[in-house]
Amino acid sequence: MRRSVAGVAASVLAAAAAVLAVQVTVAPSGSAAAAAAEPYSWKNVRIDGGGFVPGIVFNPTEKNLIYARTDIGGAYRWEQSTQSWTPLLDWVGNDRWGWNGVVSLATDPVQTNRLYAAVGMYTNSWDPNNGAILRSTDKGATWQATALPFKNGGNMPGRGMGERLAVDPNRNSIVYYGAEGGNGLWRSTDHGVTWARVTNFPNVGNYVADPNDSSGYQSQNQGLTWVSFDKSTGTAGAATQTIYVGVADKQNPVYRSTDGGATWERIPGQPTGYLAHKGVVDHVGGHLYIATSDTGGPYDGAKGDVWKFSRATGAWTRISPIPSSSTDAYFGYSGLTIDRQKPNTLMVATQISWWPDAIFWRSTDGGATWSRIWDWSSYPNRTKKYTMDISTVPWLDFGANPNPPEETPKLGWMNESVEIDPHDSNRFLYGTGATVYGSTDLTKWDTGGTFTIRPMVKGLEETAVLDLVSPPTGAPLVSALGDIGGFRHTDLTAVPAKMFTQPVFTSTTSLDYAEANPSVLVRAGNFADADRPGDSHVAFSTDGGANWFQGSEPGGINSGGTVAAAADGSRFVWAPGDAGQQVVHSVGFGNSWTASTGIPANAVVESDRVDPNRFYGFSGGRFYVSTNGGASFTATAATGLPSTGNVKFKALPGKAGELWLAGEGGLWRSTDSGASFTKSAGVGTAGNVGFGKAAPGQTYPALYLFGTVDGQHGVFRSDNVGTTWVRINDDRHQYGNAGEALTGDPRVYGRVYLGTNGRGILVADRLGGDPTTPPPTSTPPPTTPRRPRRRPPRPADHPTAGHRLRGDVPGDRVLAGRFPGRGDRPQRRDHVDLRLGGGLDVPGRPADQPALGRAAHPDRRLGLRPGPRLERRARCRCQHRVRLPRQLDRGERGAGDAHLHRPLTPPTADGPGAGVPGPSAGTISPGGRGGCR
Repeated sequence: MRRSVAGVAASVLAAAAAVLAVQVTVAPSGSAAAAAAEPYSWKNVRIDGGGFVPGIVFNPTEKNLIYARTDIGGAYRWEQSTQSWTPLLDWVGNDRWGWNGVVSLATDPVQTNRLYAAVGMYTNSWDPNNGAILRSTDKGATWQATALPFKNGGNMPGRGMGERLAVDPNRNSIVYYGAEGGNGLWRSTDHGVTWARVTNFPNVGNYVADPNDSSGYQSQNQGLTWVSFDKSTGTAGAATQTIYVGVADKQNPVYRSTDGGATWERIPGQPTGYLAHKGVVDHVGGHLYIATSDTGGPYDGAKGDVWKFSRATGAWTRISPIPSSSTDAYFGYSGLTIDRQKPNTLMVATQISWWPDAIFWRSTDGGATWSRIWDWSSYPNRTKKYTMDISTVPWLDFGANPNPPEETPKLGWMNESVEIDPHDSNRFLYGTGATVYGSTDLTKWDTGGTFTIRPMVKGLEETAVLDLVSPPTGAPLVSALGDIGGFRHTDLTAVPAKMFTQPVFTSTTSLDYAEANPSVLVRAGNFADADRPGDSHVAFSTDGGANWFQGSEPGGINSGGTVAAAADGSRFVWAPGDAGQQVVHSVGFGNSWTASTGIPANAVVESDRVDPNRFYGFSGGRFYVSTNGGASFTATAATGLPSTGNVKFKALPGKAGELWLAGEGGLWRSTDSGASFTKSAGVGTAGNVGFGKAAPGQTYPALYLFGTVDGQHGVFRSDNVGTTWVRINDDRHQYGNAGEALTGDPRVYGRVYLGTNGRGILVADRLGGDPTTPPPTSTPPPTTPRRPRRRPPRPADHPTAGHRLRGDVPGDRVLAGRFPGRGDRPQRRDHVDLRLGGGLDVPGRPADQPALGRAAHPDRRLGLRPGPRLERRARCRCQHRVRLPRQLDRGERGAGDAHLHRPLTPPTADGPGAGVPGPSAGTISPGGRGGCR
């Protein structure tokens, strides 16, 4: 019988002392009686972007070979022919959801087909798995993995620093990785197959954002931050001699080896007081450039500098466009890049500058002088060296109409990665908290012209999806999204023109439509009520979501919770998400709300799809029903329902009183308004359930399930009331942490929409053919011990001892809960009290306009702008209801997201692991990004 890696490692680590990483066989677990399968195409519903892109990496020797990493949505490769991105980690399933957090990428400059990714989402207890180094010999089409004896933090503070992975440009079998969490420097000498700690590296870092954070999220040691080689100190086939390493230690931020890693030293005379976010080597001129900030970011940073180190003289020179000692400095630096065609040309960006916008600088003389991308003329007016064209992604204006000097769209925020194409001085790309921007005429900056910045994000989908509805008429899909509100999707292949407004929600948590009057919709969502006390957390539409208006609301609401519309649209029931908020109901469009009786606060609410007076609720294992429009509820006698976890239930269209409920332990059906439920056979765990158009010759709607059937995890369809199920996704299309939102299409048989936490919205359609049933495996899959549902205390440090071993990663589980929301997009603020110290004066500033400075805010997640209309970018304290490991049943609001994994088995020639197919380098499989549009 196969043993899991966790089980094998436990016995080995107890008996060994060698510090080695673990070689993992990346292969799917089998099932004793696998469900039938049917071929489907999987594509993204286009939104284009929607999340933080902390890293963009150009291959230095192969033109147009570009990669991007995200914090929760995997990694991507650029396709020049289609001007789009192809996803590389869609095979990651929910047993290793954290592998969709990518903390670093490295592309091999010698054998350019080789690619490395350091994966893992959290270093605290939120991610149950250790991190891994993935390696590919075909540009990410297939992968092998080496598990690490510690966790990686692709969505942790400091994730924009880097790159932490680096390939020796002279002897490419050597790869280095600078780890977080005090785990030091690691090295592979066999193209990433095995890894060992560099035990003589003297500093593991000591910077933590908040040592008092008991969750472990802000209190982790941000460790080592980047590794850079000086190619000129080696020859082809021989190890590069000079290697620089950034360390999250404000007194010792940069180390160096001049003997190929045999010994290491703190570089004498180096600047102190800040963290080096970026370290870029000019191997032609013999310089190291660093960009520093006072925090690890990505949401904050108020001081920093840019420095230049001479290899020949050992001298450090401060070359900051605005030095930290200036009263005009209210930001740190990051986004440092060199034009490899003209090494004296470099660019740097503000690591964070909320107000009025980000600032980029450019130098053509090695940092001696700089020019700004925009400057002040007469306040509040600005002169700009660029124009912005967002016509391909028009929602990037965020529905805003700010007062000058703010503009929309913005250049961006969280600009950690700014990269000039090493093969083309005219092209540069940079990541923001919402998209990838770029230009193909950059050098106009140097000649007095105006260059154009456009979104270059097609195919990269990074939204966290919280709810989906597919009404029988009107737009085929309406979405509720974390951080960017949501959209009405009239064309699944086109980017929507605008997000929801009137009001704007930071995150939309719940959607519903009136089944018999589908032009009536309702949505609920999150924002800080103190920021916009005149806005409501619930909104209505009478034209299918094209336009919205808000109603009133009870006091003290910040979180949307769940909301339901009566079948005829005449009334609504709302369960706000704030702890202790009572369920309320309203006749009409929320002009007034009255507390509902007989139902607990924060229950999940839904409506019957036929009877306009009937509503349902669920809380703590009990089911509730109202027959008077939500005025009062009564608990039913139903027993045996899940009392923990993230339970989803929905009423069936066209049949009064018929319900399906998904949760830990299975799938249940009721035909009597919840008075009793019958458990479905063969469904082991259910994360969500949805309905779509009935199969030809059938009258009962097709059922869709995200869960486990006969031991196989996936997305399933049943055409016979749940009697039998067919799996409709495959091992290439798993999307990590998915299933918080799921619905069929009532107009297209076989079509299903799947929401993910970081890979956007997927639409899947039948390819034709009959379902096939694979033969059962000879052994059942390994099981994973049941873990506590609430997040456990932070575990003790993992041992780093262990022999090299191989084993199978435990099989899939359907896991559910509530998880921290991500915060990569700006929140609208109509007012904030700023306590300004110092400040930046600008030409023509009115006497009554305060100087620009750093806003004081009690929780330090702040913006940098005065004025009547402000935007704060911070860890948004919204609740994202997402799928995640069972022990994360409840998470703190405001820290991140999640994702998961199930791979395939065909072996490859590289190393002892088994390959995991993904999209090929030259073509895109059905459902792959880029080729779907």
